[in-house]
Amino acid sequence: MARRLVEAGHKVTVWNRTPRVVEGAASAASPAEAVAEAELVVTMLSDPAAVLRVMADAVPGLRAGTIVAEMSTIGPGAVAGLRDRLPPGVGLVDAPVLGSVGPARDGTLTVLAGGLPEDLARCREVLEVFGEVREVGGPGAGAAMKLAVMSVLVPAQVLLAEAVAYGGATGVDPGALLDVLGATPLGALAGRIRPVVERGAFERRYGLGLAAKDLALAAHPVQTLAAAAGERLAAAVSSGLGGEDLTAVFGHIGRAVGEAGGAAPRGGVEKVNPASVPATNGLYSHATRSGSLLSVSGQVALDAEGRVLGEDDMTAQSEHVMESLARILADQGCTFDDVTHIRTFLTDMSRLPEYGAVRRRFITGEPPASTTVEVSRLFRPGLLIEVEVTAVVPGGR
Repeated sequence: MARRLVEAGHKVTVWNRTPRVVEGAASAASPAEAVAEAELVVTMLSDPAAVLRVMADAVPGLRAGTIVAEMSTIGPGAVAGLRDRLPPGVGLVDAPVLGSVGPARDGTLTVLAGGLPEDLARCREVLEVFGEVREVGGPGAGAAMKLAVMSVLVPAQVLLAEAVAYGGATGVDPGALLDVLGATPLGALAGRIRPVVERGAFERRYGLGLAAKDLALAAHPVQTLAAAAGERLAAAVSSGLGGEDLTAVFGHIGRAVGEAGGAAPRGGVEKVNPASVPATNGLYSHATRSGSLLSVSGQVALDAEGRVLGEDDMTAQSEHVMESLARILADQGCTFDDVTHIRTFLTDMSRLPEYGAVRRRFITGEPPASTTVEVSRLFRPGLLIEVEVTAVVPGGR
């Protein structure tokens, strides 16, 4: 979005919580510095807390006559709270958008703008750089409209994921199901998720964690279907999928339906490979489950491409290992409290205290049975630690 403004000929200054450089734009050291000379301030952040925190830092730099265009998805309540924190003489427009990375790059977003007519008139030309501007009412109307729209779009995708999972459990071919849905009003959505269903391939366009946040903000007694979808997404976030695209919910729900079906795989052993951790090399599964017994393979500090993370850094490798274990456990409804035995392999026992400090952050209750041994080496040069666990799934579901 910042690049769109630069390309349109505007003088742009940027500040990002994770430092970023935008070619053609100046970079500020703080929010206050970024807004100091601005006629229009655009905010695009993840949630209400982030917006209020960043704008609190920006307020000292705002000057009378500036317009703030708040374009995040934060809801009308947070917009009102932001209005109360802005100095007199500073205008506010709430203008969240529909669309993701591609439309933002191409300038084809839909901007849902709410605010006083005079404030909307002053910033409309700039907002049109991002896409089609739809003025939907007074202050807070844009924020409310965005949540109302997402209360339809997100549950529809979750419902489609449930339908695909149910179809698979009852012998319905997923491709045939999508073909049939393609001729219904859900055709466009069915077409967009086909690569996910058929190949498990998706690109991150709308984070699953952000979708869960949006439905939580939209919570209302009449939103019963949206609330159910929100619970599905909250469970997926707990399984470590918050940073994935919303379409990752298809795999999450598919696993849940398979568990609920009660049909044990051949031999009574289920192979568990959550999407929230990097895929294996195909020679092993991240975990196996038989009834309520969960056995988790040794986890090491490798990224999705198989590269070692945290070279010679026991703390960094330990953190990655424990986070991977937590995600695999969460995928099966477990926490570290359900672990019965933890086994640790170190290439240098003198670095045990570094690992121990990390482990205590993850295992905070009474510890499980434990074995720790020193080994001469692990299967990949540069790896310092490998940890495996055994756990019992609560309730044996």
